[in-house]
Amino acid sequence: MPSESLRWETLEALKNSSKGKLKYSPDWLEKGEDILAGCIEVSSLSPLSGQILKRLSPRPLLKTRSLSSCVRDTSPEISEDLAAGASVPISPRQISSPTSPPPVSIHAEEDEQVMSSLGEQKRLLSLMHVMHVCFLSQAELSLRQEQQERLVATVSICESEQLKRYEELMELKQRQEYQSMRDMLEKETQESLGRQEKLREEHRHRMKILNLRLREAEQQRLREAELERQRQVEGRERHRAINAIQEEVLQLNQLLQPRPSTLTDPALDHTPYITRGNQLCSQVSEVVPASADVSPHPPVEDLTVAERALQEMRSLVRNLQDEVAQAAERKRKEQEEEEEKKKRHEELKAQQEEQKKTAARSAKEKAKKEGEGSLQTGADESTLKWYNALQDAASQCAQAFDELSKAKDTQTKKLKMELQKAATTPVSQIANISGAPLKEAFEKIDKLLSSRPVTSAGKTVCTSQHPQGLEFVSYKLAEKFVKQGEEEVASNHSAAFPIAAVASGIWELHPKIGELILAHLHKKCPYAVPHYPPMESGTSVEDYQKILGYRVDDSKVEGQDSFLKRMSGMIRLYAAIIQMRWPYTGKQGPHPHGLNHGWRWLAQILNMEPLADITATILFDFLEVCGNALMKLYRGQFWKLILLIYEEYFPRIEAVTSTGQMGSVTRLKQFLETSLRTKQIPVPKSELGSAFFRS
Repeated sequence: MPSESLRWETLEALKNSSKGKLKYSPDWLEKGEDILAGCIEVSSLSPLSGQILKRLSPRPLLKTRSLSSCVRDTSPEISEDLAAGASVPISPRQISSPTSPPPVSIHAEEDEQVMSSLGEQKRLLSLMHVMHVCFLSQAELSLRQEQQERLVATVSICESEQLKRYEELMELKQRQEYQSMRDMLEKETQESLGRQEKLREEHRHRMKILNLRLREAEQQRLREAELERQRQVEGRERHRAINAIQEEVLQLNQLLQPRPSTLTDPALDHTPYITRGNQLCSQVSEVVPASADVSPHPPVEDLTVAERALQEMRSLVRNLQDEVAQAAERKRKEQEEEEEKKKRHEELKAQQEEQKKTAARSAKEKAKKEGEGSLQTGADESTLKWYNALQDAASQCAQAFDELSKAKDTQTKKLKMELQKAATTPVSQIANISGAPLKEAFEKIDKLLSSRPVTSAGKTVCTSQHPQGLEFVSYKLAEKFVKQGEEEVASNHSAAFPIAAVASGIWELHPKIGELILAHLHKKCPYAVPHYPPMESGTSVEDYQKILGYRVDDSKVEGQDSFLKRMSGMIRLYAAIIQMRWPYTGKQGPHPHGLNHGWRWLAQILNMEPLADITATILFDFLEVCGNALMKLYRGQFWKLILLIYEEYFPRIEAVTSTGQMGSVTRLKQFLETSLRTKQIPVPKSELGSAFFRS
C-alpha cells in the first residue's frame, strides 16, 4: 500500500538519519555515561513527514484531533508538538496523487480504509511520540549545550585568569631571578672589594714589616757606629788617663824627695821610698810607649797597670807623710814639755780666781736662803736639758732630709709632695665618728713609717723611694699632729682624744715620732714643758714673742684670745696623749709617755711663778682633760695637790691677773671648788670608750 510504503520509507529515512544511528546500552547508567552523549547534531524531522501528514484524510484527522485532545489532557507537551508538526507546510509536489482504488466493494473499501486509517493513526501517534521524544531530547540537548557553553565560558575565564596569574608568577620569578643575580653580583663585588682590601692590608703590613726591618737595620748600624765611636772615645780617654797617671806619678815622686825641714831628722830615711818611686815611674813609662806601638789606643790592661802603679805611689806618699807627721808629733811633744814649765807659773793666778768664784757662790747661797718663800721663774736644769735635747733631735732630723727639702729637679719635688700628702692626709681625716676610719688612718701611717707602699690620692708611694724619705715623713707627721692640736682641737675640744689615740699608738710603735711630737709641741707651746723662756739680751720684742708662742706676721702680733685658744688646744692634746692607749697594738708594756709625765708637768707648774692669763688657762684645760685619770691613779696625793692649788697657788694667780683677764681665772676657780666639794672630777665628755673602737 502506498501509505505503508511511505511509512517504511519514513522509518528508513529516520534509520538512516544521524538520530537513527543512536546506540543504546543498558550499562550507560552503571558507567555514569549520559544517554545522549553520542548526539552531536540537533534532531530534525525528515522532509517526507509533511507529505505523510497531507495525505491523511480529514476524518482521520478529526479523530486524531479528538485523540490528540484526549492525549493533550494527559500530555500537553505532545499536543503542542503535534500542532507544530501539523503547521509544517508540505509541498504538493512531494505528495504523489493517490492511485485509484482497486475495484472492490464500497463498504469493504470503507472498512479497509477505516482500518488502515486507524492503523495509520496509531503508527502516526507512535511516530509523533517518537518525534516528541526527539523534540524533548533536542531541548535537553540545547539546554545542556547552553550549560556546556556557560561552563566553557567559565572555564575559559578561569583559564584566562590562571594564565594571567601564571604570567604574573613568571614575571615575579624573572624579577626574583634578576634580583638574585643582582645580589649575587653585588656579593661578588663586595667579596672582590674585600679581597682587594685584604690584599692592600697585607701589602701595608708587609711594607710596615719591611720598614721596621729597615729601621732596625738602620738602628743596628747606628748602634754599631755609636759603639765604635764610644770605643774610640774610651781609647782616647784611656790614653789621656794614662798620660794623667804618668804626670801624677811623676809629681808624687817629687814628694818623696826629702825636704829641707826633714833633712835635720836622722831617724827619717827617704831612700827606700825614692827607690820604689823610681821603679813605679819606670813601670808607667814602659806602659805608655807600648800602648802607642800596639794600637792607636791603649788597651784596658795597660790602664789597669798604670792605675795600680798610681795607687802604690799614693800609698808610698801617705806612708812617708805619716812618718813625717810622727816626727813632727815628737817634736811637738818636746815643745810641750818646755811649755809645761811656763804653766806652773800661772797656777797661782788660777788659785786666786777659784777663791773669787767660791766667794761668789757662797753669796748666792746666802741670798737664796734669805728668799726661801719665793717660786722659780723658769724650768729647772733637768727639764731644760730634756727640752734642749728634744730640740736638737728635731734639728738633726730636719738637717737629715735637707737635700730632699731643697731639691730642684721636678721628679724629686713631686716625690716630696707625694710623701708629705701620704703623711699628713690620714692625720687630717681623724675624727671621733667611729673606730673603723680611725683604724684605717692608723694603718696607713704605720705602713708609711714601716717603709711599706701606701696609696695616697690614687698614687702609690713609699719612704724607700728616697734615702731621706723616712726622716722627711717622720718630721712632717709629727708637725701635723701638733698642728691638729693647734687648730682642730682648739676649735673642737672633742677632737683631742681620737687624735691622741692615733698619736700614742704611733708613738708606741715608732718612738722617734713621739720625740718629734714633743719637740714640735715644746717649740710652739713652751708651757707644755713647762718652760717660761726669759728674754735674753739682744733679742727683739718680736723674736721674744715668737719664742713665747705668739704668731707674728709682718710685725703684727696675734691677739691674746687667739693665742690662748691655740695654747689651750695643744695643752688639751698633750693631756689626752698621756692617758690614751691604742687598743689594737696588743702590747702590755707601759705607756711611752704616760700619766707620770702629766704628774711631773703639774708639779713643775706649781713650782713656777704664775703668768697672767696663760697659767690659769693651761691649768684648767689640763685638769679638765686629764684630771679624772690622775685622780684614779694617784688618789689621795692628787687631792692634796688640788687643795694646794686652791689654797696657795690660786691666790698667786689672782694676784698677777688684771681685771680684764678674769675669765680663765673664774673657770679655774669654779672647777677647783666643784671638785673639792664633790671629791670627784668628771670624765671628759669626748673620751673614747671601748664601744667607740668596736664601731
